Amino acid sequence: GKEGTTGLRIYERLTARDDLSLITLDEEKRKDPAARRTALNEADIAFLCLPDAAAREAVSMIENDRTRVIDASTAHRTEPGWCYGFPQLDSSFLEKLKSAKRTAVPGCHASGFISLVYPLVASGMLPPDADITCHSVTGYSGGGKKMIAQYQDSGRSPLLDAPRQYGLTQQHKHLKEMQAVCGLSKAPIFCPIVSDFYSGMVVTVPLFQNMLNPGYTVSDVKEVYRALYKGPV
Repeated sequence: GKEGTTGLRIYERLTARDDLSLITLDEEKRKDPAARRTALNEADIAFLCLPDAAAREAVSMIENDRTRVIDASTAHRTEPGWCYGFPQLDSSFLEKLKSAKRTAVPGCHASGFISLVYPLVASGMLPPDADITCHSVTGYSGGGKKMIAQYQDSGRSPLLDAPRQYGLTQQHKHLKEMQAVCGLSKAPIFCPIVSDFYSGMVVTVPLFQNMLNPGYTVSDVKEVYRALYKGPV
């Protein structure tokens, strides 16, 4: 799937290295099931940058226990047997990642939310049944080639000049992992917003003092973040 924005960036980074050999398919064989199956089973590591259904199909084609899979799609982020690739959260995530044969790459909005909420729930500061909201402003590159073309079109609609909220039905594909990884008993209210800049994201999770478990203060929250994300992380 190296034609999409994520796949293209991964491909560009890997081609710049001389310690790796890339297995690639000619254009006419990209969608040939036999060719894809052969490539997947020959690889030591397979990066999947595909729609969810295609990612599941690709995994089903692997017939050995050697090929490691790193899946950038939403398909396997909460699937049993898959490692959620966020080693900065705590040592258990890091240890699982070291030996994982199947790794799911976290979603973009989800990464910001989980990095804020998981430490508070895991430390006992924030109850799993807390009523949480999340606002996340992102650049348009996250929408893929179609949205990039839309925003960079010289004749585009002036409505694109302003930030736009989407996912109003609360069915956003990142919600499932946001809830599962943080151990929440209910999904947060999620307000994703796309704005007129190419890349970048700011995620905000507002909390009231009375949302924390008794005995914890804002200072405790700061200390948890300071200890967990110290250094260049």
